[in-house]
Amino acid sequence: MAGLRLGLLFDTIVVRSFMHPAIASLPGRWFWWPLNVPARPRPPRTTTRKPALTEANIPTSPAKDRSPIGSAALIALPIRLVMGWAFFSAFWRRTALKDALDPDAAGYVGEKFNHFLPNALIVKPAIEHLLAHPGQLHAAMVLFTVAEGVVGLFLLVGLCTRAMSLAAIGLSLGILLGSGWLGTTCLDEWQIGVLSSACAFVLLLTGGGRYSLDHALARRRPALARSKWFARLASGEWAVPAKAALAGSLAILLVDLATNQIFHGGVYGPLHNKSVRPKIEISDARIADNILQFSVYRTEGVDVYGSFLVEAAVVDTQTGAAAATVLANQLGHLPAQAIRNTYVAKVKPAGRSLLVPLGAKAQVTLDVRGAQLEPRHPHALVLTDISGAQWKAPLKTDS
Repeated sequence: MAGLRLGLLFDTIVVRSFMHPAIASLPGRWFWWPLNVPARPRPPRTTTRKPALTEANIPTSPAKDRSPIGSAALIALPIRLVMGWAFFSAFWRRTALKDALDPDAAGYVGEKFNHFLPNALIVKPAIEHLLAHPGQLHAAMVLFTVAEGVVGLFLLVGLCTRAMSLAAIGLSLGILLGSGWLGTTCLDEWQIGVLSSACAFVLLLTGGGRYSLDHALARRRPALARSKWFARLASGEWAVPAKAALAGSLAILLVDLATNQIFHGGVYGPLHNKSVRPKIEISDARIADNILQFSVYRTEGVDVYGSFLVEAAVVDTQTGAAAATVLANQLGHLPAQAIRNTYVAKVKPAGRSLLVPLGAKAQVTLDVRGAQLEPRHPHALVLTDISGAQWKAPLKTDS
């Protein structure tokens, strides 16, 4: 009896779990299990392949956060937030923290814009035109500031992300071409321009992602998310051709290398930095009836620090003797009518010197009574900076 019970228990627990259902259902036939029990049938293996990603079958809603584009946008989230604040902070500084849009106030942004002029690339004629028309310059500075604020705010919250990324690329290229030659130590403006352009292109490819207003709009209005224009202007799945992404990346790299070489000789040399030492160009220098006139234009040097002229001398280039000298005290107290400025950045007397900011251009008139000129000798005008740097230009005389 005990053996029968053990057999039934073994039949119930072990054997019947491996037997064919038809045999296992027969009661009391547990002793059949070693004889010709067919194996349990296995379901056939099926392999399914995911269809290729095309415009026809690509998901159109950014609500699908696990899609490749959603993951990429999530990875690019720090870039979007930092870039957004970088642009918005320019608006914030000039409006809320300081009134930098007032043409009559110290620190007017138009004067800083003037610093870009001497070595700007491609956009130099546009900068010069604005500087020659102060009213248009002020309107442009206001428009540029508002544009930076809108682009920055929209990137921060992720609204119309791809459209704002295109605008950010335009703003970044403008900064790069206009001021990329500035930077005393780390080539600051050039780095800002190229990195902002590259980051904006990344956001153009990825869109805003999960943590954006674009994503919230797409979840609330699925029909809006399915439209192609929403994906291309805001966020969402966008089948960007690989060749287009590569072409855009290479174009940004080309601009990066070209501007690095033109502005700083950073690709194959020689290295140079036009923000280190001041340079003044002298033109139209002439002397007649004891009146010395000349134009000065500062084209290089630190943008936040002026060149201080402490001496203007008329020199006989044949003998090396000074025929007339105007010293620092006289230069530092010139009357307003003696200086005719061309741009917003102004040449002006500074007490013990004549201050020449970066990008400033002016015609200066000096009284040199008592000048002793040798009519048969050539003469030159020599300007001396407080640092000891000198600049020379030929001088026309009335003889």
